[in-house]
Amino acid sequence: MKALIIGAGIGGMSAAAALKQQGIECDIFEAVKEIKPVGAALSIWSNGVKCMNHLGMGHIMDQLGGPMHYLAYQDGLTGTVMTQFSLTPLVEAVGERPCPVSRADLQSQMIDWWGKEKIQFGKRIESVEQSVDGVTAYFTDGTQASGDFIIAADGTHSKVRAHVLGYETERRYAGYVNWNGLVDIDEDIAPANQWTTFVGEGKRVSIMPIADGRFYFFFDVPLPKGLDEDRNTVKQDLTRYFAGWAEPVQKLISAINPETTNRIEIHDIEPFDTLVKGKIALLGDSAHSTTPDIGQGGCSALEDAVVLGQCFAKTPDIEAALLDYQSERRFRVKDLVLKARKRCDVTHGKNMQETQAWYDELRQEKGDNIIEGLRNTIVGGPLA
Repeated sequence: MKALIIGAGIGGMSAAAALKQQGIECDIFEAVKEIKPVGAALSIWSNGVKCMNHLGMGHIMDQLGGPMHYLAYQDGLTGTVMTQFSLTPLVEAVGERPCPVSRADLQSQMIDWWGKEKIQFGKRIESVEQSVDGVTAYFTDGTQASGDFIIAADGTHSKVRAHVLGYETERRYAGYVNWNGLVDIDEDIAPANQWTTFVGEGKRVSIMPIADGRFYFFFDVPLPKGLDEDRNTVKQDLTRYFAGWAEPVQKLISAINPETTNRIEIHDIEPFDTLVKGKIALLGDSAHSTTPDIGQGGCSALEDAVVLGQCFAKTPDIEAALLDYQSERRFRVKDLVLKARKRCDVTHGKNMQETQAWYDELRQEKGDNIIEGLRNTIVGGPLA
């Protein structure tokens, strides 16, 4: 049995790992000639780390995961601590630590683990078709490939999604712009073992440690889309948007390298129930494009892969296994997309009264409520 996997991102590589465990041959096709991940880093929460362990790649998380042992919110304007607490109770409750990681390093190591020479790069999908005999993928370079089924992990701009759904989807602008990148750890900005977030005015600045003595940072600002801003104006833009904010925020703005700082207008896609059509299945962002507001985008793709493998472990019938995958995943991923959307709106001041109420709650928070929310999300995964 052979699977065609469209996309060599986190979703595609984890799907290949899961199918390989079931003795299924995988041919992987990646659109770009050279991997250049969008986004500097990402949060792999405990559910995602468990998936990496299950897929045989736990050592990658051990190497790349930063020492994130505490969590704190601080007032963006004054710098005063609103709440600060240990993440140890969360780790003890779910049995695994969270791992903020460099996205580029994670994807690179997953590809190296599989074998870069086994992946076909520069293969941008144009269309797919299926018959009783199997599936065929057609690429923009005029080539094609055939197999028994297709896993489309081709991202938020998926070309395969319309084939599965029968219609084109539209991305929904979430209302804010995110700048992200990496800087050397500086404890004048934030503690080296803590996820620190400054909030105020419907904006936020977040810093978390990853491996090799680096902070992953991101700035969020509610803005209209399509502004004439790019890397050339990043420091001026952030200095303007965060004028009057606390000194650590100013130090962070001074420390960033515009050449390696990403500016992204954040979108999601309205959740849908159909993830499978016959012998073709959507996985990762192609199936559930979400905002990053609860840190579950990468984790969801890893969960998809684990469930996909579990479904093929039950039956060698391709269409039955894929329908089982759809049944197991569609409500979970819809819930995560909508949770992220709700958190996005509160965090970014869609209704400033609700956002202010959240700030007030943070000042009373001892950690229990936040940890319980994180725990509930984590234990909803397939390896709870």
